[in-house]
Amino acid sequence: MLKEKRAADIEKVLAKYPPERKRSAIMPLLYLAQEEYGYCSDEAMREVAEIIGCDPTEVKSIVGFYTMFYEHPVGKYVIDVCDDLPCALRGADKFVSHCEKKLGIRAGQTTPDGKFTLHTVMCIAACDRAPVAQVNREYRYDLTEEEFDRMVDALSQG
Repeated sequence: MLKEKRAADIEKVLAKYPPERKRSAIMPLLYLAQEEYGYCSDEAMREVAEIIGCDPTEVKSIVGFYTMFYEHPVGKYVIDVCDDLPCALRGADKFVSHCEKKLGIRAGQTTPDGKFTLHTVMCIAACDRAPVAQVNREYRYDLTEEEFDRMVDALSQG
């Protein structure tokens, strides 16, 4: 259970909020749960709800709304490519097609070896640097197909 495995981390998170506002810790606690389990499983969401004293459906609604929380297992490296309109105008659609070809999967899928999950997302606030992606929440700006290929090759070996 999360409360046993990550008790010290949970206490650090909760210490940042007044006791009457511990529900405000929902997102940092979800990050802890996702870090521990690899995704926000139903059990993880129930655990977070118990910690902050709310209904599990409230936690599930947060997980369902934000793209940075995963409800299903994902690869070791999660690649989020923005394909919102401004990025599309800078070639995101073609770039996503290249990513799919390089990884051998479609957006929304995970490679058979479990290393990569590719997502398309709406707006990661870097329109001027498109094509842009986040790899495990780390921004990669002004990507070219060649840079993407080198990045994937390096991550595959590391």
